[in-house]
Amino acid sequence: MDEPQKTMSLRFEELKSRYTISRFPYAGKIKIAIAILAALIVLYELCFVYVEPDEFGIKVVRLGPNRGVQKEVYGSGLYLVIPGMHEMHRLPMGVQALELTDTPQTAALFSRREKAAHIQTSDGFFVSVDVSILYRLADPYLVFTMIGPGNLYEDNGIIPKAEPILKATLGELTTEEFYNSPLRVNRTNAAREILNRELNPKGIKVEQVMVRYFKYSNEIQKNIEEKKLKDQLVFKNQAEARAAAEEAVIKKITQEGEATVAVKMEEGQAYVTRKRAEKDLYVRKKKAEANLLVRVAEAERVKLKNEAMEGEGAERMVGLKMADVYKGLHTIILPSDGKDGVNPLSFEKTLNLFDIRKGGAQ
Repeated sequence: MDEPQKTMSLRFEELKSRYTISRFPYAGKIKIAIAILAALIVLYELCFVYVEPDEFGIKVVRLGPNRGVQKEVYGSGLYLVIPGMHEMHRLPMGVQALELTDTPQTAALFSRREKAAHIQTSDGFFVSVDVSILYRLADPYLVFTMIGPGNLYEDNGIIPKAEPILKATLGELTTEEFYNSPLRVNRTNAAREILNRELNPKGIKVEQVMVRYFKYSNEIQKNIEEKKLKDQLVFKNQAEARAAAEEAVIKKITQEGEATVAVKMEEGQAYVTRKRAEKDLYVRKKKAEANLLVRVAEAERVKLKNEAMEGEGAERMVGLKMADVYKGLHTIILPSDGKDGVNPLSFEKTLNLFDIRKGGAQ
């Protein structure tokens, strides 16, 4: 290498060194901080345990006083655990699910999955039953001390008991009785009670046992379905016959009701007609009585008037009437002498002229 190239190379190294030092002046302090942080993280991981809100904490003391499993059940929180002296085991608090199924995609998420229960019915046929068992750890201290830590409550607790008890209870059903929902539920309830008798002393409580699906072999399934279809057809025909009978009863009742209504309407119409006739008769009767009274009163009036005319003073009234006749006369020529002479100035003679009074004044 010639001298100019060597000089340039030395210069480049000098600049690189200066730039690196000026660029990261606190590199050593950063490394120390990272080391301290890493040590704190390791210390946290070794000496502290966080119990989740849906978990129980069971503490085991290996060295020191009160060695063994502590009866106190720890809730959610951060706890100091000295490595080599203490251990903190966590168990689930919420409801757990054990799924016995041959179709895992239908099972609940985060559940323990095992093969479907293979059950022999009381009439000798085999059926695969998908069952969901819901349970919880009612006493985590008992679970830990009698079964063990971790997932042993599944492996050594509920799983070994589930299928044998289901075989004992559901196996009492016949092939056809599996399709009877009330009977099937009754048997699953019995399985739950037996499971609780077995598992309650170990701190596990079974909440529910549910049959989700069951399947026989293809040939048996086909025969059962055909028989069920025939049974359903018979039930359908029986139901239709009962419906027809009920419809006939309803029709008969309807017709009887309509006839009764018609009769009542006719009776009502006849009653109205009779009452109208009675009303008309009563009106005519009262009108006739009134007319009779009027006519009798008229006759009485005429009678009284006639009697009045025949009484004293009637002649004078006639004379007064005749006098009214004279009021319209301007000139009248009558003989004034003789026996039949008329003297209009003589009132007595005028009365005698009209045969009102004979023989002069009375």
